[in-house]
Parts: sequence; structure tokens; C-alpha cells
Amino acid sequence: MRWLVIAAAAGSALASTLTPPVLPLIVRNPYLSTWLGDARLPPWHEWPMFWTGERMGFSIMAAVPESDQVYPLLGRAHDSLSLNPDARHGYNVSFPTYLGSSFDASTTNFTYLIPAPKSHTKASSPVELTLSFLSPITPTSTLRQSIPASYLTVHAKGSFNVNVYVDINGQWVSGNRGSQIVWELTQRQLGDSGKGLKTWKISRETELLLSEERDQAEWGTLYFTGPSDLRHEAGTSGLLRPRFARTGTLQNEIDDDFRSIMDEEPVFAFAKTFHLNASISSTPATDSVMFTFALIQNPVAQFASARGLTFMRPLWLSWFSSAEAVLDFHYLDYNTAAKLASNYSAQLAIDAYASGSDDYVDIVALTARQVIGATVFSGTPDDPILFLKEISSNGNFQTIDVIFPAFPFFLYTNPRWLAYLLEPLIEHMLSGQYPNKYAMHDLGYHFPNATGHADGRDEYMPLEECGNILIMGLALVNSLIYDTDAAAGSVWSSLGSSSFDPNPATSAFSLGTIETRDGIFGLDDSWGGSTKGLKQAKKWVSKSYRLWKQWTNYLVDLTLEPEHQLSTDDFAGPLELQTNLALKGILGIKAMSQIADAVDNTEDVKYYLNISETYIKKWEELGVSRDSSHAKLAYHWYGSWTTLYNLYADTLLCFHLEGTSSSSSSSNALHDIQQPLTPSDSNPHKTPPSEKTGFVPRSIYQMQSSWYDAVRQKYGLPLDSRHLYTKSDWEFFAAAVTSKDVRAEILQSVARWVNETTTDRPFTDLYETEGTGGWPGAHFMARPVTGGHFAFLTLAKACGGKAMDGLAFLEDDRNAKKAQVMEDAQYEL
Repeated sequence: MRWLVIAAAAGSALASTLTPPVLPLIVRNPYLSTWLGDARLPPWHEWPMFWTGERMGFSIMAAVPESDQVYPLLGRAHDSLSLNPDARHGYNVSFPTYLGSSFDASTTNFTYLIPAPKSHTKASSPVELTLSFLSPITPTSTLRQSIPASYLTVHAKGSFNVNVYVDINGQWVSGNRGSQIVWELTQRQLGDSGKGLKTWKISRETELLLSEERDQAEWGTLYFTGPSDLRHEAGTSGLLRPRFARTGTLQNEIDDDFRSIMDEEPVFAFAKTFHLNASISSTPATDSVMFTFALIQNPVAQFASARGLTFMRPLWLSWFSSAEAVLDFHYLDYNTAAKLASNYSAQLAIDAYASGSDDYVDIVALTARQVIGATVFSGTPDDPILFLKEISSNGNFQTIDVIFPAFPFFLYTNPRWLAYLLEPLIEHMLSGQYPNKYAMHDLGYHFPNATGHADGRDEYMPLEECGNILIMGLALVNSLIYDTDAAAGSVWSSLGSSSFDPNPATSAFSLGTIETRDGIFGLDDSWGGSTKGLKQAKKWVSKSYRLWKQWTNYLVDLTLEPEHQLSTDDFAGPLELQTNLALKGILGIKAMSQIADAVDNTEDVKYYLNISETYIKKWEELGVSRDSSHAKLAYHWYGSWTTLYNLYADTLLCFHLEGTSSSSSSSNALHDIQQPLTPSDSNPHKTPPSEKTGFVPRSIYQMQSSWYDAVRQKYGLPLDSRHLYTKSDWEFFAAAVTSKDVRAEILQSVARWVNETTTDRPFTDLYETEGTGGWPGAHFMARPVTGGHFAFLTLAKACGGKAMDGLAFLEDDRNAKKAQVMEDAQYEL
């Protein structure tokens, strides 16, 4: 089985080369989202933080029982301890040797050396401690991905005993420090496993259902779990931490004086003793302890579904009867979850290196948890849904133009999750609750309330959203159509059963068939492939075909010369006649011709294909500068330029292969109808056959590749001629369809920014390309749009693996220009 082979190489994925300012710790959804800021410094330099930057109570310390030394490892627990070595407190605060951090797509590790006590009689090698945070990404198991829980494992290796202390506070369950909280400790056996668990349960005393304060959830219960042989204690932070520092243990007592989060700050702690000196062998002993962190919420959101406003339960409840049941499974499932996540990280590292460099491996690894950490799985196995929060920019619910830049991540990782993101939007608009003819901007003003926009007054981006959803719709259809494993858009798509559920009452992408393979329970069936993919595509498109056609007709009427309106880059303000926006709409019309093919509607295939051919010719006349050196920001704005990131869709959807040998040999059956059709006299929209290669002319690709090389700045490619700021997602979209050396230069600039930026929040997608690489004004952080960083990876798999072959002409053009430069230089000599 493929994943077993790759998992063996997973360790190499943790050899990180970049030094980002922030690292993910426990990142599972918009409310279980804990990060380490100032990550270029030792982890005890600052408290961990929520994605907003709000500091969180979360500390880890180590103490050596044969000495009086206590060592902070994570967070500023030492703020509760006296740092005066002359004071008689029974302990001295020291700092370990910090060996640094490493990360892959699911894991972040921190490693330390604790010096041996002077009294130690054996060789004085230090104890090595590693804190390993795992928020597993499991593309073969939606069941596991739906569980709102993460792991922390503390590994110890050495020859003397060490005590480790971990605590959290009430900031995990409320954004208001004055909130009254309650807590309890529960203990239970894990069936016949012989293992037992202790769990701290913390929640607000009065929960505020489906509400936020400072972007944190004000409802739900945090479960902090460890093995039953741990010592435990709940009490004031200023008492527990010094007590552990003095004694190396806890008292198994619970302070039941419920109070507010910062009123004599109550913390909830576990302590573990690693007995490492018992062995008479000279080989260092090893031991570990595992903790889990889970935020259990039910409901997870409210949604204006086809049946009306509905409280939506978490998807995991479809397989587990209670919070305790799912968390017991989660705890015992660690080895399997880690193996599946390691398989993903290792494959990602292999593919990213092939598509870019070591730096690119780190960038996509750093991105992965951030993208999935903006989502919450809901619905039922018959109709799964993935909800998404527009983190930090405004908190909108299910924003289409946030899903769009993120969608390369989902196409690469698990395309069904992209389908689950689109499903609530389609259901809501299909039910008639949205009055406009164009695609809606979002499902609700603020997550977790998807109450819709019955008045039609959502943010006005009609061309943007119609183009986005049509492009994503065809990308999903294409991901279903492949006839060999190697041709699949995601390497995990072909794993599992190829059975098809024809029941019209269920989703085309239901999870009704949860499989057990190689002894692993809870795996998805295959995504598309062969006749199953064709049937799934037809079932999915047929259900909502009138919407796809409605959105396309809106583009037919208005996309060629866009009115004064916003694009997705709304922070830059509205503008008329936007070149890049018009291209997106035209590509959306072109996409509809193939969506129509999925349901055998030949009339619509011909109609939309020929309109798109007419429009792209006119667009080239309007959107390119007079000297044909670059695309203008707007048709009428001479002297301006833009990053033409929407060109990416032309390649991703395989339009660039038209008229090439790769077009006829593509594994995608829907590409069979790709050539311009001979018009009949009765249809004025039809255009004559074209001799050109590709849909968007190759000259546009060549022109933009050269232009990006000329305008690139220290930290990347600016968004357009108005400012020096950039959007990292669009940088990767744009760079993916340039020549190899231009792509490498842009990637190198972004990697430099990761290492040097002064931004201090989870990976921002909006930053200055000069100066310190800081914020341009708006503070975007932790947004899922960074899924656009996967653009290289998705393109490498697109069109049955032939998409990049179709860009070979860029290398020919680049080489010809280099040769000309050398010839000119020789002539001058």
C-alpha cells in the first residue's frame, strides 16, 4: 500500500530550513488554534498565543529531582517563579540548551538539553527532551480530520530522572478574561486496553451559544487529557508552578472555587516523572507521555439550509455517540493518525521539492495546518459539509473568494473537502434564499452564523464570485475524471472502493462507505476515477445545473467590460474595467462549456465555448499595454500593470493544452470537446475555428513571465502598480505559470521574506515587498487563502500530469531571449 512505503521516509520531512516568526502548535479549527509567536527565539520567551495574537495560558516546565533546578520549556511559567538565586524558595530557575524547532505539515517539534545534576554518578550526558505537537492532516480519512483534537507528546532520552509539568488556563474557552469558568477532573478506563485517562474539562459557567468575543468561541468545553498515572492539580498559577518547582510533583487536589479566568488565575495541570536512571545499561533510557487537547462544541454553527435555519452538529457525531467516545478513540488512535499524517507530510515534501526547492517544502508545510485550521466539519455522512471562517480579515462565513485562493490545497490534499466547502453555498442559493442572479459573496456576515443574505446586500463582488465558483466547479469535475492512479489529481484519490451511490437523495460525494483497509478503520472510499468519476460528476452537476448556467449568463452579459466594482483584493478598492477580473470571468464562461459537457448538454457546450473564444480575443486587445510588454491593471489605465494571477486557471483547467498533442492524449474525458466549433449562421455568438494553440494566447504567458522578472522586489512580486504590497497566494498562482527561473526567483524572494519579516502573527498573505516585509496597514493573519501556496503542486498533477508539459514553450522563449542577449553582448565586444 502506497502510504506504508512513504511513511518510512517521514522523518526527513522534519528537516526544516526556514525560520518563520510564528509556528503552529495546536491548530485544528478557528477556535482550537494555538501558536508560538517569536518562534525565532526560545519557546519560553513568550506565552503561546491564539491566532489573533492574544496570549494563552499554556506552560511546560522540567525539573531535575536530584537538583534544585527548574527549566522553563514553553511559555513564561517562570513569571510565577522567583528568578533571584539568593532567595530560599527550594529551587533555582535555569534555562535549558535549546536545540531549535522543526516542522512538517502536521507536526512541530522543539528539542532541548537538560544538564545532568552535579550529584549524578553516571556519565554526565544531558537528558534530551522533545515537545512534539501533532495536529494530523489525514487526506485518506475524513473521519479523523473531523475530530477537533490535537496531540502533544513529550519525549525524554537520558540517564537521570526528569519531572515534567504541563498546565493550561481558562483563556482556551473564552476571549474575555473576566468570564466565569467551571472545571472538573474525570477519570475513566479505556475499554479492555488496560489504560486509563484523566481529563480536565473546562468551560464557561454560562455559555453563549454560537457567539464570539475577540474571535474566540464563547461556547464549548475544552478537554485536556493525559494518562491516569499522571499527578494532577487545579489551583492558582502562582501556587502550583512554584510548588512543582520545589517538589517536582503535584498534590492530586482540585481547587473547586470557581471564578473568572484571571481572578487568582486558576490553572489545570498534570505532572509526569520520567524514570530514566533505573537501567544499568550504558545506553540512555527513553520514555514518553502523550496529552490531547480537544474543543468539543455542539452545535458548531447555524446554517440557513434548504430546510431553514438549522443548528449544525459536528460531523464526528455521526460515528461516535459522545465526546468521551470520540476522545477515547482519538487517544488510542495516535499511532494510526501519526502514520497517516506522516504519509501526507512525506509525500508533500517529495512533491514540493520536485516542484520548487527545500524552501518550498517548508512553505507548504507551514501552510497546511493554517488552511485546514480555518474549517469545521459538519453535516452527516450522506451530506457532509465543511464550514470555513474568513479568519482575521472580517470573519465572514464561507466566503467564495477566500475558498478560491485556498482551493489548490484542497485539490492536492483531498478534493472531496473542496466539494464539502462548496456544498452549503450551492444548497443555500439553490433553495431560493439568495435573491441575486450572481453568486453570493458569503453565507453570513460573521462565523459561526451562516444566516445568509436574504436582502441580497452581501459584499458586492458579482464577477469575482461567479468566476471563482465556475472555475472551482470545473476543477472539481476534472479531479473526478481519470483512468489510472498516476493520472489522479491527488495521489490519495484512487485509494479505496470504486463503488458509486446512485441514490439522488444523497450527496454525490457522500461518506456512506467508511472503509477498513490494512486493519485501519475509518478510511474514505476513492474519489472519482473511471466510470465512477463520470457518474459522480454528472450527479453533482445535474442537481444544481440551473445555478451554474445562471452564474455563467451573468458573466456573458457583464464580464468583458467590468463595471466599477471590487475584486477579491477589496482592500485595494473598487475599479472599473479590471483586466485580471475580466479574464477570470471569461475563463468562467469557458469552464461552463465543460461543466455542460458533464451532463451531456451539447447545446450549452457549443454556446459557451464560442462566446468565450470571442471574448478572449477582444480581451487581449483591451487588456494588453500598447508595447505588448504587460497586462494593464485596467483597460483604460495606461502605464499601469497587474499581476495576472487569474491566468493560473487557464493552465489548471487544461485550456492551455488545446491544439497540442497533450490535449488529445489527456486522461480527462471532458477535454475531448476542446476545439472551437464551426458556427452556424443562426447563432451570432459562434466564432470561426482558430489556428492558435491554447485558449489564452501563449504570448500572454511569455509577456507576463518576462514582466514579473522585471518588477520583482526584495520580498516578492507586488500585486500591481499602485503599491509595493503583495498577496502571497497570488504570487504562487502567478509564479506557477512562468518560466522555471522566474518561478524560482519569486519563490526565493518569498522564502527570504519568511526568514526576515517583522510580522508577528501566523503566516500573513498581505505584506510589503520592501522595507522590513511588514504589514501594509491591514493585518491579515492565519487566513486559509494561503492554500494558494499549493499552486505549484496542484498544477504538477493537473491534466493527468501533463499541465506543466504544456508550459514548455516558456522555457524555449526564455532560452531564446538569453541567447539573444549573449549574441548582442558578443556583437558589442
